[in-house]
Amino acid sequence: MDVTPQQPPTASGPDHSPDAAWPLPCEPPPGLPPDPVSLAEPPPATLRTSLRRAAFGVVAGAVLVTGAVVAVPDDDQDAAAPLPGPVSRAMSATAAGSPASLADLTALIGDRQKWVGTHPSDARSWAVLGSAYVEQGQRASDAAYYTRAEQALKRSLDVRPGERGNEAAWVGLASLANARRDYVTAKKWGETVRARQPGQWAVYPELIDAYNGLGDYKSATKAVEKYAALRSGVPSLGLTAQMYRDRGWREDALATAQDAANRAKTPAEKAACLSRLGELAWERGEPEEAVAQYGAALRADPAHHPSLAGRARALAALGRTDEAQRDYQAALKRSPDPAYLLELGELYESLGLDGDSADQYTKLREALARDKARGVDASLLLGRFEAAHGDAAAAVGLLRAEWDRGHHSAAVADALGWALHRSGDPDAALEYAERAVDSGGQNASYAYHLGMVQRALKDFGPARRHLEEALRTNPQFSPLDAPRAQEALDALGQPPAGGPQDMRPAAPPAAAGPEAGQGAPDAPAGEPAPAPGEAADPAPAAGPPGRQAKAAAPKAAAARTPAKPSAPQPPAGR
Repeated sequence: MDVTPQQPPTASGPDHSPDAAWPLPCEPPPGLPPDPVSLAEPPPATLRTSLRRAAFGVVAGAVLVTGAVVAVPDDDQDAAAPLPGPVSRAMSATAAGSPASLADLTALIGDRQKWVGTHPSDARSWAVLGSAYVEQGQRASDAAYYTRAEQALKRSLDVRPGERGNEAAWVGLASLANARRDYVTAKKWGETVRARQPGQWAVYPELIDAYNGLGDYKSATKAVEKYAALRSGVPSLGLTAQMYRDRGWREDALATAQDAANRAKTPAEKAACLSRLGELAWERGEPEEAVAQYGAALRADPAHHPSLAGRARALAALGRTDEAQRDYQAALKRSPDPAYLLELGELYESLGLDGDSADQYTKLREALARDKARGVDASLLLGRFEAAHGDAAAAVGLLRAEWDRGHHSAAVADALGWALHRSGDPDAALEYAERAVDSGGQNASYAYHLGMVQRALKDFGPARRHLEEALRTNPQFSPLDAPRAQEALDALGQPPAGGPQDMRPAAPPAAAGPEAGQGAPDAPAGEPAPAPGEAADPAPAAGPPGRQAKAAAPKAAAARTPAKPSAPQPPAGR
């Protein structure tokens, strides 16, 4: 039993000021006992009370058994169980590692707010409330919830430290750190829990996010495998599909994601799984399929704003730009995610709507400034925006600081490489752009950035190869950059017919050398023409000394094909 002194019954927990804008609490149905997560213990019953309860229990049991027998239908089918309330549904989803609906999550927050107001020494409920605040902040793109989450989780640890069995609060702190993109701190809390309780499955999704944010993909893969071994089902299938997708194993990702969607039961779970299928279809360059999957997700859960934004992206690729703008605007009403603001701004810019795009970019800067003031690391998205639309030198400073913090993900490597290129330093950009392509799966944007860096360095063969890869992977990967990739590829021209000379049969001495009149492809303006055969030759002579090894195709291909880890074991009966 917790020995921490109780506060007066009127205490209301953190941030319970009368003018605070809280979600409306959900009153539990009358007659239900307190929530079982409470740690408060009632006083011991007297002997007389115990005897009375026992007698009542015998009578009540007899009545219930008789009622059950009478209520059995004639067709010998079980009667339908009563539907759980929103708080119970949210708790059940959390216990299973699945997403709760937004309405149920709001009800859970209101219920736990009310409970801890009268039970301030309930460490478990403080932890539940703090974790719910984190999820609400992510769903609503409102970092103000993260401040409330931090207060609730610290209160939970004040009541019962993590060393005394309150690892749930530590898991909540790991989740909060991931939401703020502080992956080093998230890793610290996650590994602390894992060291004490290796079988605590709830900590592994947080470790996976932290390892991916740090670019430690080997550890992330091991964490996915461990999670699947501890907790088979839809959540583990979803994380496994995401791991396959991040590694570029598209067939495995698609099969696993489809399996998860087939097994999903609740609307929120079904929407998340179908949205993942839409994302995979979009990245494969299949916008029609993506629209269909996102539409199915929205039929399952009309409030699922990631599916609205995803469908907008796919509709724009199909040229249905009016519908794309409608979906982006609807997604932003549900969740003013800065990433949605950037995508809508770039769509406006691609349509020549400069005033609308400038308005979106202003809103983006304001949103990122608010997030930063509330403890969220906004460096990656702000760096991407500045590199493409603002101050490239400022972007380099932001992203170098991010890299120095240990955030070595493919996304940060790509953004830093592009910022360096845009600031006029393609030599420094090459290392980061190559790293992003090597570790970031089959990402069309990463391949485009690497191709443009190589073009600036006059490595025309590798540049042509990566620009072709970007457009082959997803021909409409960006409303702004996909046309630029095609324009750059057209400027590079096609490689000479027949392939590299060292692959042709030996010619007689009199006919040795290239045929008369055979010319090299046109080079981009301001760039020297490549030597014949350069584009297809994996080791061209063009470029500064020492770059030939970097441009070697076999080495690059091997680097982008990591050894596939053993797949997590499927659940029983799969």
